Amino acid sequence: MISTRNIRVIVSVLAIFGIVTFFAMSQNSLGDNVQRVQPAASSDDHVPFKEHPEPNNIKGTPQSVDPPYSQSDKAGGANSKPKVIADKIGTDTPTSGDSKPAAGTAAKAPAGGSKPKTGVSGTCDKKEYVVMIDAGSTGSRVHVYEFDTCQAPPKLLKEEFKMLNPGLSSFDTDTKGAAASLDPLLKVALETVPKDKQACTPVAVKATAGLRMLGEEKANNILAEVRRHLEKDYPFAVVEGDGISIMDGRDEGVYAWVTANYLLGNIGSSEKTPTAAVFDLGGGSTQIVFEPEFGNNEKMVEGEHKYEFLFGDRDFTLYQYSHLGFGLMQGRNKINGLVVQSALNSNPEVSKSKISSKADAKKAKATLTINNPCIAPGVVAENVLVELGADEFYVVNMKGPSVANGAQCRFLAEKVLDKEKECTTKPCSFNGVHQPSLTKAFRRSSDMYVFSFFYDRTNPLGFPSSFTVEELTELAKVVCNGELLWKDVLLDDHVKQLKEEPQWCLDLSFVTALLHTGYDIPLHRELRTAQKIDNNEIGWCLGASLPLLDGKGWKCRIDQVA
Repeated sequence: MISTRNIRVIVSVLAIFGIVTFFAMSQNSLGDNVQRVQPAASSDDHVPFKEHPEPNNIKGTPQSVDPPYSQSDKAGGANSKPKVIADKIGTDTPTSGDSKPAAGTAAKAPAGGSKPKTGVSGTCDKKEYVVMIDAGSTGSRVHVYEFDTCQAPPKLLKEEFKMLNPGLSSFDTDTKGAAASLDPLLKVALETVPKDKQACTPVAVKATAGLRMLGEEKANNILAEVRRHLEKDYPFAVVEGDGISIMDGRDEGVYAWVTANYLLGNIGSSEKTPTAAVFDLGGGSTQIVFEPEFGNNEKMVEGEHKYEFLFGDRDFTLYQYSHLGFGLMQGRNKINGLVVQSALNSNPEVSKSKISSKADAKKAKATLTINNPCIAPGVVAENVLVELGADEFYVVNMKGPSVANGAQCRFLAEKVLDKEKECTTKPCSFNGVHQPSLTKAFRRSSDMYVFSFFYDRTNPLGFPSSFTVEELTELAKVVCNGELLWKDVLLDDHVKQLKEEPQWCLDLSFVTALLHTGYDIPLHRELRTAQKIDNNEIGWCLGASLPLLDGKGWKCRIDQVA
């Protein structure tokens, strides 16, 4: 028989066990509702260049629809500047009364072409999708995002990504060919988005600098055919208005800033966390966006560079600027143009190689070889197309000098930035554009992220994901010295990369000049680069997709809803 004392002991043990179990279950339940941001890490994956490099992925840290973030005027008279206010993404909070009206809105019931209700209260369809196509100057890319919209801001669950070449602008007047070129990307979307979700999944196509430089008429014709193709041949809900359009450079930079800081966990809550600066380098343009901090008696100069919006419960005032014509491919053309112009000045015979049509130039083969200090010794870049004007093209072979001349290349790279142009509102970065000083108005402890071509020209050579501008300058010197030095300091795979892209010396010279001389980043300043954060692509696409979750500017496809 069990004594009274033993019974008490047994009861006490069972009670303690029950309490421990209860607390353990409570902790697990709480843990499931906490979105964790892991500490920074870097990856030194080395990857081939010809295919888009596999990501140097940074976990937990680290080329439009209506602006993120519709525009309204400040009160205050004729001199008031536009203020951009973001909707509180992922909540049912209405936008301010003076916000720009959406091109179209969706009702809450699933029938009749309306969007199903989502939100943090009531019945919640936890998973929603957005298809965003980035029609860049060098290629097109699709991003298919899956979100949990039962929290604010929405939580990104997964992303599918695919890219292809060439870009829409390469099709010129072939509008049907341009639209059809997106089919492999849309196939990814069809395979990713569940069939019962496709009619209520928005799709947008946003072109950037490449299509902008094609000319308004040609660009509009291509975009009109893309819209027709999507509406006729695919089940997705095509975003109205600016859903298929050339994106304003302002929005491109700010969307990229939102993407990076959203993935880093810097924005989305009321807590005032320092934000990262972002620098994007596409083929046709480069963008800078950061949140400056000023002293008590200072504030940001008014102008188009000032961008104000609300994200979650925080107001942000950003400096942003998109430098059209200073992307990597345009930088190449500017530098090679100086070389060709120098050859024309010294040898009139060069003018006989002039071609008056870009279409003819694309099909032409070089009959002329010119020495170029931005090509490494022993390297030849064949059939380089150089545009000097609207009707003046040259196709030449560019040959490296017998002795490396990286300093001369850096001089040319700095020259095309036009630092000497008049600066009407000081301080300025380059080309006469006002920019707050990154040494005075941005904290030293905050991160600076560089991506797109900044990443593509460093990662394939085994460069680390965190580096100083000075270290990048040293890499440019190595690359510009030629194959003899390459073999001494680089791995065989990296030497192979350099041989496959003969203009790598030029590219790195332009990149270092842009960061140090152009944006005025000190040599000792540490930069971080990545292609992905937490397995999600960095760039403007995610930032542009978040506002679409509020259902503005698109409706479910009536013809696709069962």
